[in-house]
Amino acid sequence: MSESMTNTLQYRFDGPEEAPVLILGPSLGTTWHMWDRQVPELAEQWRIFRYDLPGHGGAPAYPAGSVTELTARLLATLDGLGVQRFGYAGCALGGAVGVELALRHPERLASLALIAASPRFGTADEFRQRGVIVRTNGLDPIARSSPDRWFTAGFAAAQPAITDWAVQMVRTTDPGCYIAACEALATFDVRPELGRVGVPTLVLVGSDDQVTGPAEARTLVAGIPDARLAVVPGASHLVPVEQPAAVTDLLVRHFSTAWQHPHDTGQTAIPAAPVKPALAPPAPSAPVAEIAPAAVPAPRAGGRPDPYDAGIKVRREVLGDAHVDRALAQADEFSGDFQEFITRYAWGEVWDRPGLDRRTRSCITLTALVAGGHLDELAFHTRAALRNGLTPAEIKEVLLQAAVYCGVPAANSAFKVAQQVIREETTPSE
Repeated sequence: MSESMTNTLQYRFDGPEEAPVLILGPSLGTTWHMWDRQVPELAEQWRIFRYDLPGHGGAPAYPAGSVTELTARLLATLDGLGVQRFGYAGCALGGAVGVELALRHPERLASLALIAASPRFGTADEFRQRGVIVRTNGLDPIARSSPDRWFTAGFAAAQPAITDWAVQMVRTTDPGCYIAACEALATFDVRPELGRVGVPTLVLVGSDDQVTGPAEARTLVAGIPDARLAVVPGASHLVPVEQPAAVTDLLVRHFSTAWQHPHDTGQTAIPAAPVKPALAPPAPSAPVAEIAPAAVPAPRAGGRPDPYDAGIKVRREVLGDAHVDRALAQADEFSGDFQEFITRYAWGEVWDRPGLDRRTRSCITLTALVAGGHLDELAFHTRAALRNGLTPAEIKEVLLQAAVYCGVPAANSAFKVAQQVIREETTPSE
């Protein structure tokens, strides 16, 4: 496979070649077909560009572990096609790509729509836990539960063909690419930066979305200076599929009226699509309200980063937010200095070194904890090892190796601890 294929995305165009380009970005676990019912009407005014995430919909399985990397691949694809300026609508992970475009590449973006999106998607622990489930059990447990996350119960019951399509779409995704996308969502957090989004933005959400619902949508609208909110009743997370007509109407009105011309960047501006005559006002089922802008955060001072900053980030990524929050909350005048010490030096100076990857560091740490008989720490480092990419089979091999060099009694106790943690972490929730 050529390098260009590993650095670009699978895509398709619909609509007239001379029209302005409007990009539709997919959600995790979906393909570009999630937008099928929006394309016919949108393609009357725009050149529609849809893409698949790596390993989704038969796309080449080259994992991308961050939203920044996904965005870079999208831009490389567009550069190869000569597309310089465009509108963008993205759902969930696709919405995260849209925010990244607005923050890092504002000169490329004419207008933005964020659907079922959030400045931070749940917690990092939740997505890393999902990665552990997939690494251990494959995608079937995630696929079977996807209709519950994506659709209202009434829609899922009334539309069995669409429900089955959703399950099969997830089931046929490449597991490694799905896990990498979970990591991308785990590390995505743009809450302090929303005030720098400088394009007209529609924030659209289903009223019954339990994944990224109206509360997350209002956070986006409160932080983005030029943003409007649209809440679609009777819809859950995959609102373009569940309420296609309402979503299409909102997108047409937004991109027809809020297509920002570029500043003097030396680029040739693509003109806005012509506005349809006599567009209807917003329907009661899809209210749109203007929200006041948020203040722009102050930039951080320059200089060498304090190892504590890197340490707390790595510590959270490896051990999980819940564990670190508990440890820091329990710190007092007596133990607080120790918590700061291990964060700065164990995590900021050692775990953050580039010489070993985190899988290898987990293997070493598990062995050392077995040797020292530190079973409490072994428990949460077993959990960390799973989230760092070790499988239960690999952890078993580490403990067998430790039995030879650290002693059978120590390994026997370690197996009991690790077995319990692995059972808890790899059993899919019902």
